[in-house]
Amino acid sequence: MTHWARYRHAGETGFGVLHDGRIAEHSGDLFDDPQATGRELELSAVELLTPVQPSKMVALANNFHALLAKTGAPVPQEPLYFFKANSSFHPTGKPILRPRGYSGKIIFEGELGLVIGRTCRDVEAGEALQYVFGCTCINDVTAIETLNEDPSFQQWSRCKAADTFGVMGPVVASGLDPGTLSVRALLDGQERQNYPIADMVFTPAQLVSRISRDMTLLPGDIIACGTNVGVGSLRPGNTIEIAIEGVGSLVNVFDPEDPHP
Repeated sequence: MTHWARYRHAGETGFGVLHDGRIAEHSGDLFDDPQATGRELELSAVELLTPVQPSKMVALANNFHALLAKTGAPVPQEPLYFFKANSSFHPTGKPILRPRGYSGKIIFEGELGLVIGRTCRDVEAGEALQYVFGCTCINDVTAIETLNEDPSFQQWSRCKAADTFGVMGPVVASGLDPGTLSVRALLDGQERQNYPIADMVFTPAQLVSRISRDMTLLPGDIIACGTNVGVGSLRPGNTIEIAIEGVGSLVNVFDPEDPHP
């Protein structure tokens, strides 16, 4: 297992392997034979960025059996998905902000993110995981009351893609079997979600395969696999943590009094 991190240090961005509180700097392309430079940086001396810069985040809805059973929604025949705007992508440690002019409920959704490592188009499920570089934690933040604000049109993009709503990180972990993982969400230290990826309607391999039939997935693109029971509301000053064993913890404060400490 390898933990890849992206960071800013001394005004420059870089990436490398995170281990025991230090980042071993690499050069080149993360997805095409990156090379160690020999330089190491203390984690405490860098600012962690989003671990990748996707061209798109494809995010799933209604993809877990337990949540479908709770809500009474039918099991989908094809993956149901929407997109997060690139401008929404947000790293660990930075505050999640309420959109200006929206005073309604904001919810967190802990999810597994699959990071694509090779250009992927029309792949079969049996080979799909070969195109997955690694896994990351996702917080699919949602201004939920916007979704059905206009009865003539559900506003998935508007409620899901505001600035700071596409939270990901802290790293991309390669060498994991995504189907064996579990996702936890902790609100101010109290567990609110704890569910296995094995409860998914469409497995990680099926998601990559089915979505690649619709569009080309590029290196760095993320599939957010959807969430399960236990999502909840965020209130000003809450700390929300999304944790996946083997990947790490994605930690952010919601709507602090001073958003730029």
